Amino acid sequence: MKRKTLFLLLLLIAFNIKGQHHLDSLWAVWKNPSIEDTMRALALMDYIWKGPLNNQPDSAILLNQELYEFSHQIGFLRGKVDAMEQNGYMYFRLGKYPQALESYNHALRLSDSIDYQLRSADILLKTGYLYHENEDIIKALYFYEKCLKIYQELDDNFGISAVYNEYGSIYKAKGEYQKSLEYYFKSIAVNNEYNDESGNASMYNNIGDLYFIQEKHTQSITYFQKALALSEQANDLMGVSAALTGIANVYAQRGEYDYALEQLKKCQLINEQIGYTLGISNILIDMGDIYMEQKRFTKAISSYEEGFRLAKDLGDIGNQESSSDGLFKAYRAIGNQKEALNYLENKIYFNDSLKSEETAIRLQQLEFKRQVQADSLIQIEKDLKVEMYHQAVMRTKDRNRNLAIGFGIFFLFVSGGLYSRWSYIKKSKAILQKEKDRSENLLLNILPEEIAEELKEKGEAEARDFELVSILFTDFKGFTQKSEHLTAKELIEEINECFIAFDHICGKYGIEKIKTIGDAYMAAGGVPVYSKSSTKNTILAAIEMQDFVSERIKVKQAQNKLAFEMRLGIHTGPVVAGIVGVKKFQYDIWGDTVNTAARMESSGEIGMVNISQYTYELIKDESQFQFTSRGKIQAKGKGEMEMWFVKKA
Repeated sequence: MKRKTLFLLLLLIAFNIKGQHHLDSLWAVWKNPSIEDTMRALALMDYIWKGPLNNQPDSAILLNQELYEFSHQIGFLRGKVDAMEQNGYMYFRLGKYPQALESYNHALRLSDSIDYQLRSADILLKTGYLYHENEDIIKALYFYEKCLKIYQELDDNFGISAVYNEYGSIYKAKGEYQKSLEYYFKSIAVNNEYNDESGNASMYNNIGDLYFIQEKHTQSITYFQKALALSEQANDLMGVSAALTGIANVYAQRGEYDYALEQLKKCQLINEQIGYTLGISNILIDMGDIYMEQKRFTKAISSYEEGFRLAKDLGDIGNQESSSDGLFKAYRAIGNQKEALNYLENKIYFNDSLKSEETAIRLQQLEFKRQVQADSLIQIEKDLKVEMYHQAVMRTKDRNRNLAIGFGIFFLFVSGGLYSRWSYIKKSKAILQKEKDRSENLLLNILPEEIAEELKEKGEAEARDFELVSILFTDFKGFTQKSEHLTAKELIEEINECFIAFDHICGKYGIEKIKTIGDAYMAAGGVPVYSKSSTKNTILAAIEMQDFVSERIKVKQAQNKLAFEMRLGIHTGPVVAGIVGVKKFQYDIWGDTVNTAARMESSGEIGMVNISQYTYELIKDESQFQFTSRGKIQAKGKGEMEMWFVKKA
């Protein structure tokens, strides 16, 4: 084992020496003040990319900060973009996701400002990776779609291949393995078309993992070894580690534990070298599992405890739960019931935390499924047209039958027959028009007018990205408790009365009602047609809704009846909007903006309109409003957020 580990280290050193001369040259250019400033910045960018970016994340972050400051001094915006993007990637590698997102957002703003399209696409792709890693599939898809459009416009094969690879991973997570393989091989085909075999390493790793899940060991090892060879050629230590981990997992699944451990120890050395803490934690837990299979309980405890410590530092609930489970079993196996009980309690606690996260993930997966099913709306429209045509044919047959009877008695009732024919045609046209009007009114009750028109004209309505939408949520406080004191009829009448009023208010201000969920009401300003005044109008609608509820409380109290009090929250940001469903389809919106708006509502107070900091920034100069800062309020799943109360001045 030591000889093999030494061999790997010598191999990696050889790869490093091979490129060291070039790195020294780049560093010399960067440090030479007599060379033109832009060339120096480009040399440092190249140095970071080919050197510390792969192996020394902490050094890469410091050098990128230096690159950013230097580029700012010389007015080189591209250098600032690359520095922020690379730091986003470094923070992502280190598991520092908020810092990664902040860096990517900053880089994207700079890139868009100089029309640096290819880099904007790369940043969008990496932002998609970030959301994908955090299992926010809907948000990840949003960013993948945006960058794919740019890559296709620029005919950038590397970007197109990368997006296909991510689509394959999404289908793999859903258990649709054949579909996943199709996208992985699409990605490989794009690279091969442009003679870029080196870009296939990540795809080979993913295919190896796919076959591993299906316990197809021979195919799995074949593709992991392909990935390993390409990663070693490129001196991509992350890729090497991923391939070795895959190979170790296959051998462990086959019961060849000693060889599996050798591969995992190599991975551990690499992850320590590049500072990949999450990877180290994963490896330690995997090693603990193998030691348990070998009944080497002391070794297992040591691995699990170190894995738990690192997972705790990272805030990784999944690995804390896995290592707690392993420690519970290991301590129980050696008869240490006290420690076993301690880690069992840990396991239960982290398992409960995971369940709350998994609930949100399931909802996201459901939304993804609905998006996939949206194509079936075309078939629904066709079915409707066929049904209407069938009804028209039946009416025509009836009309012809009546005409035949009229012709038989033509000579007796010429005048009456002609009149009857004219009257029937007129009546049939009226019935057809009435049916058409009913169909259109029904469609407009379900969908916004613009979407309904698109559906009628094209047979489909595409989902769209909207950059600035104000989402409004309402909820009646204590609804469940108060509803126990009302009959079902009284409860429905009260809710209906409020929601009818809200519908009229939305119509008055041009706000789109999205849906009701129990006693909650959801609306949005800025979809499906954007307006500069949509945020202001959403605020005005919200204030009027609260005024209506306040007046209704007074009336109900005067009648000595129960009344519902209401919270209301608003947040503004980007969403994806489109039609979902197969039978009872509806217009809906998705994105983190929706989740944040819901948090604004739940963090609000009765009778008040609670808005986010971003919404406040958009309307703070409107003289018709008066604002009250609430400071930072803890919001579930979001941490502390700045919030404001708003009312009419």
